Amino acid sequence: MDEFYYEFAKDFDRAWLNFELDLPLHPNENGEPNSFYVNRIENPLEKLKDELLAPFYKPPKFFFSGHRGCGKSTELLHLLGDVEIQKKYWPINFSIRQDADIIDLDFRDVLLAIGGRLFREYRQAGGELPEHLLKELDGWRGKVLHEVQTTEKGRFSSEVGATLDAFFINAGLRMKLEPATRVGLRQTFEKDITGLIAVINSISSAIYAKEKRYPLVLIDDMDKPELEKARAIFHDHREIMTQPNCVIVYTVSSALFYSKEFDAIRDQAIFLPNISLSNPSSGEISSTEGIETLKKFITLRMSPTLIEPNAARLAIEYSGGVFRELARIMRTSIGRARRRKATLIEISDVEWSATEIRNEYRRILDKEDIKLLRRISKTKRLEYVDRLRPLLQLLAVLEYRDGENWCDIHPVLRSLIDA
Repeated sequence: MDEFYYEFAKDFDRAWLNFELDLPLHPNENGEPNSFYVNRIENPLEKLKDELLAPFYKPPKFFFSGHRGCGKSTELLHLLGDVEIQKKYWPINFSIRQDADIIDLDFRDVLLAIGGRLFREYRQAGGELPEHLLKELDGWRGKVLHEVQTTEKGRFSSEVGATLDAFFINAGLRMKLEPATRVGLRQTFEKDITGLIAVINSISSAIYAKEKRYPLVLIDDMDKPELEKARAIFHDHREIMTQPNCVIVYTVSSALFYSKEFDAIRDQAIFLPNISLSNPSSGEISSTEGIETLKKFITLRMSPTLIEPNAARLAIEYSGGVFRELARIMRTSIGRARRRKATLIEISDVEWSATEIRNEYRRILDKEDIKLLRRISKTKRLEYVDRLRPLLQLLAVLEYRDGENWCDIHPVLRSLIDA
């Protein structure tokens, strides 16, 4: 795949690329923010940055969450490039998708991914670990292979490889792709979880000794596993997940924030809310700051001459203050304008995009969902009932935090609940 160039769009072809839904906004090489990056109002990442820069006795662990599409991955990448963070930390950022099966995710998978990433990325960056540590790690590798061979009948050792580098690459890959190997490795680590944590701690200590910077691990996509998996990792095994001797920012499912198990992580939890556009008491669009923030999301990527001002305003309102929803509406509108052979996105294009999203919801919402949505539309109150959680995950209900937290339905659903 060719490298993506963040270029300001003056035509629909380029604009189509710029509104890719999962476009990663990597910081520039000089540490400056990505040219498409929008700094939100009272950004909660400032709190996370401040706490990362504060002194600590034990390396802290943070639990970072927010609703789907609110910009968590973008904010982690922005934090990664921060000059002050770079000065204090040796940071790495990776998606757990690359190292484990998120459908069947276990706390042991996550710990292996952390240790493997620290080892591999430090070596790939040209870092040298002391010889005595490499010998210790190789001894641990041998014990793991010997233990797993009992269930893998001798295949594991030869296929994973005889070197540490090969082990940390292939063990994680096979754990992701092969259920049998996954079971064998988990059983091995279950017998000696302290050994796996000791590996992470030894690598972390060696990096700090050499770089004079603390390892900082930012793990993305940990919010993707279902709630029960999240509970097992962050509630049932919280003590284990906080033992590694490095600073870690875990992304966690927003559903965990709406469960009683949230208490296990509340002290170090950071929540990234959606951008508030309206007044909770009236529901009317009233937040000038919110509108301007999302308008900047459009104008940094695309020339204003490609969209009618009223159409841009409508796209912002229909997004509900969710960055990914705005990108989706813009991309769908661009596609329709292209098919019309037009040179300008019009209100009809945005309305068509909203209808497409509404039709998707129409297929999955039942009568009881509609009743709850009508009530939320009137009260704007978060009701902690079982039916609400999946609606929040679906973005049918959107949470906002203007001091007190409140919620509203996705704007495209207004005509549906009024029908």
